[in-house]
Amino acid sequence: MMSGWQGLCSWRCNRRAFVQAGAGALALLSLPARPARAQAMQYGFIVPHPAAFSRQMDQGLVQCQLCPRNCEVLPGDRGECGVRENREGKYYSLVYGNPCAVHLDPIEKKPFFHILPGSLSFSIATAGCNLHCKFCQNWEISQTRPEKTYNFDLPPTKVVAAARDNRCRSIAYTYVEPIIFFEYLRDVGRLAKPAGILNVCHSAGYINAQPLEELAGLLDAACIDLKAFDGKFYRELVDAELEPVLNTLKTLRRHQVHVEIVNLVIPQLNDAPDKLTRMCAWIRDELGPLTPLHFSRFYPLYKMLNHYPTPVGTLERARDLALKAGLQYVYIGNLPGHEAENTYCHHCHKLIIARQGYKIGEIHLQGGNCAYCGGAIPGIWDKKA
Repeated sequence: MMSGWQGLCSWRCNRRAFVQAGAGALALLSLPARPARAQAMQYGFIVPHPAAFSRQMDQGLVQCQLCPRNCEVLPGDRGECGVRENREGKYYSLVYGNPCAVHLDPIEKKPFFHILPGSLSFSIATAGCNLHCKFCQNWEISQTRPEKTYNFDLPPTKVVAAARDNRCRSIAYTYVEPIIFFEYLRDVGRLAKPAGILNVCHSAGYINAQPLEELAGLLDAACIDLKAFDGKFYRELVDAELEPVLNTLKTLRRHQVHVEIVNLVIPQLNDAPDKLTRMCAWIRDELGPLTPLHFSRFYPLYKMLNHYPTPVGTLERARDLALKAGLQYVYIGNLPGHEAENTYCHHCHKLIIARQGYKIGEIHLQGGNCAYCGGAIPGIWDKKA
């Protein structure tokens, strides 16, 4: 007999839908907006949970120490993320166990191109974000508060059970900045590991050193948005600083977390050849030439509706610059059907994973090695030949 979650997220049904979706489909195979059974959603559902990484100050103030903003929060107020609140001198998370987005996604959607190709990832997000990107793709949930979204009552045990029931190989913390639901992520992650489920996240990497050290010990993989290699871009379009993001990338590398990087290429704003070249050289030197890099196509959204989509030629030039800088795995995203969606062995240069949007075609891997030349391919792969 199917559980409620299996009824809502039947793996076979969704798996077939992924294959049928093919190139260009969003494949947002989500739970119904208001499911009739199992985990019903409630508008504004909140259960306060003690927040980690905070310091009590004089006169009831609390300093949040989770991200580089280091917000000093008055009683009754919240931090910049909108989800962490000072209640009579004690700091609380308002997004523990109440995600507003729960989806079964192909792992390629994160995007992870070097992790278990064709597998499903149980993907969750809450309301809120500690960044304010003017080009945000998920602004409807990232730039709001949890009392203004429909939320699931989904504590950590139920997340892991749902992932297992739907045969997901990983749990992804994604869509918004997952560090704002740090406590939830941490507790889900601690349960997922012994269950044999990978912990993966898509993050902007805007986090302080101490919580990052704890997070790195839980994560198997992280997809980090390196939005530009330009402090001015970060200040004006993201409302943040670049340096903490670079520190996050180096820390994850030191902890041997598998890292893939996404750079959303926005015409005339972060596509200057000299800055792209410097970014690629930094990735090569600090993280290694085998670090996968995804150049993603920009589409007008949120506060940048009057801007134009990234020309295909701009993305191809960015990829050429990255390859010339010595990076071995450089992809073009948000452009289904382009040959730069595919993975080619950096040893023999033969096609080893073919992709069409989120659909996987041929795979020529034996364990983690190229089936043609036997060379090791960076990533997390099935160990069986």
